[in-house]
Amino acid sequence: MMRKSLLSFTLIAVAVWVVAATVVFTAVGLAQAPTMPTKAVTSKQMSISSHAGGHLYMQTNETRNAIIHYHWAARGTITEVERIPTGGAGSGVFRPIYEANGPNAFEGAGSVILTSDRRFLFTTNGGDNSVSSFSVGKDGRLTLLDVKPTGNAVKGKSGTAKSLAYSPSKGTLYVLHSFGPDHIRLMSVNGEGKLTARPERYTVNTQNKTDRVSTMAVLSPDEKFLLVDINFDERPSTNPDGTPKFVLANERDPDGLVIFPVGADGTLGAPSFHDAGGVAPFYIAFLHGRPNTFINGIAASNGLVTSSIDAHGRVGIGPLVPIDTSAGNPSELCWLAISPDDRLVFATSFGYSNISSYHIDGDEVSIAKDPACPRVPGDGTFKAINGTVSSGPSDNWISSDGAYLYQIYGNASKLVGYATQPDGSLKEITNVRIPYNSPEGLAGF
Repeated sequence: MMRKSLLSFTLIAVAVWVVAATVVFTAVGLAQAPTMPTKAVTSKQMSISSHAGGHLYMQTNETRNAIIHYHWAARGTITEVERIPTGGAGSGVFRPIYEANGPNAFEGAGSVILTSDRRFLFTTNGGDNSVSSFSVGKDGRLTLLDVKPTGNAVKGKSGTAKSLAYSPSKGTLYVLHSFGPDHIRLMSVNGEGKLTARPERYTVNTQNKTDRVSTMAVLSPDEKFLLVDINFDERPSTNPDGTPKFVLANERDPDGLVIFPVGADGTLGAPSFHDAGGVAPFYIAFLHGRPNTFINGIAASNGLVTSSIDAHGRVGIGPLVPIDTSAGNPSELCWLAISPDDRLVFATSFGYSNISSYHIDGDEVSIAKDPACPRVPGDGTFKAINGTVSSGPSDNWISSDGAYLYQIYGNASKLVGYATQPDGSLKEITNVRIPYNSPEGLAGF
């Protein structure tokens, strides 16, 4: 018994000595070891490695309109979750501006939006001039809450409600129509997402330009101003010789950007008219980190313009930076997506069937990759204004971590997902089939 006790005691003592020595020697080794350089992990890398994807929403714009809800995965692939009828009518494959069928370019500029708290999703129904309101569940699923007409009557085959902007502090939704004279109508939104049409109506026409065609409305981040881009000074028509007639905004007069001051109750004050920096301004996107700076996509001048707006609504404009237009003019560069870090802009060219990217460096904007991805061919039935056969790309959306860009190609019946690259190029990683020609509007989180 005594031998066993002594042996046990000895083993325990040895074990304690070994542990103690290991701790001491390890501590000494760490103290004496040289410090190894570590590779910094960027916030973008942390976001990409930790996120579980999110949700993306697109309206079909079919005559029986619906929202398609997709889940985008951590690796960027997208899967359809559900289709929810909006209770309203889209314009389908009919394009009211051109009185013709084709991939939809006219309505898709902010036609699907999410509130900043992600409680509600709103969408236009361009076919019958109405707006639908949805609640957004924790799992991203939508529940239709309300459908209300904007107040503008439908004349002809389709209405033209096309773009939405929402002021959370005023509970006011601004609905932009392509055709006037009542281009802008207002709706009140209550705490349950119910809509009430308001009587106010506003025009972007001038005394000498009474049939202007607007494209997009966006609120400044401080909600003090509503900015509207004008694409045409009058509706496209036909010359006596049968050729198309286009009277492009901001070509003869520097008044293609219209700015309305926003009152405390959401009403709009008298508009001011500004130079947009190029011909046929189409899409406005504010920088995330600089709320007084916005980028304007210029459809017929084929490039981007960086602009600023101060507390009094005064606008400063930078130089236009065009893409390569050797494929034909105009490129119809329209839709924009700005990366979360404000370093890259992805610009979609409706006429070229692809995307170009720009670098942002302070107040300077320069080409990054032009094009940033290969052309996506359509079915060969559609030609853009410049005569090129086009797949009619329209809305795009960049993921909240900046890792992925999603792009509608209506005439190709595709929603394509790209992985963004540091140099501004795009690598296709996924695509899903979508309805032919009609889809528009992308929003997500």
